Amino acid sequence: MGLAPLWRLRAQDAMDTVLTEATQPAVPVGGEVVQSPPQVRAERAPSRGDAQVLPVSAAPAVMADGMDWDTLEAAIRGCQACALHEKRRQAVPGVGDRQADWLFVGEGPGAEEDQRGEPFVGPAGKLLDAMLAAIGLARGRDVYIANAVKCRPPGNRTPEAGEISTCHPFLERQIELLQPRIIVALGRPAAQTLLGGEVKIGAARGRRFDRNGVPVVVTYHPAYLLRNPQDKAKAWEDLCFARDSIV
Repeated sequence: MGLAPLWRLRAQDAMDTVLTEATQPAVPVGGEVVQSPPQVRAERAPSRGDAQVLPVSAAPAVMADGMDWDTLEAAIRGCQACALHEKRRQAVPGVGDRQADWLFVGEGPGAEEDQRGEPFVGPAGKLLDAMLAAIGLARGRDVYIANAVKCRPPGNRTPEAGEISTCHPFLERQIELLQPRIIVALGRPAAQTLLGGEVKIGAARGRRFDRNGVPVVVTYHPAYLLRNPQDKAKAWEDLCFARDSIV
């Protein structure tokens, strides 16, 4: 219908503006293989082939079954299940529309997120907002944003496998409550958390994974795009692919 070129132009302009304003990266990308929930399989993705089936591993220890939204967020804010709580200012449960079709999952809070208690509020958050606007979305409007871990790792390091595993029931319960139509994994640690197993962004892009009936699309973390603006066009393609993957 001739809309995609216009959206792409707006996306490029918005991202360029944010990249000009940004002075430092947020949460780094990259990390270890982590545990994840069962029943993850890959389905055929239009024009780019089939995704690889990833291995299944055991469930983590922390329990969040049966919690409603308010109880869950209170449990996250009070959690002391791993060492990350020792140096945090506050836990960061997530933010957005609790009936959203879109769920975006990142790695973990950075310094600004730790201070303000909301995910993606630094330079990477500004870029994420521009990415959302490029496909007609907005923070808090049919969008929920969460992280694989809810507490800031010291020095903004990549969360360790055990930390992600311990925190995973919180994310799992958020997904159960939200029942999104699409999940977008922002970066490698988020992708590995959601899919279970080793994930390489370059190989996973453009493939629709099925996670208990919910499509999962993998793209770059906004912090990575701040450091590697040449890949913005690929991120735009991933968002369009995610939009087309909603069933």
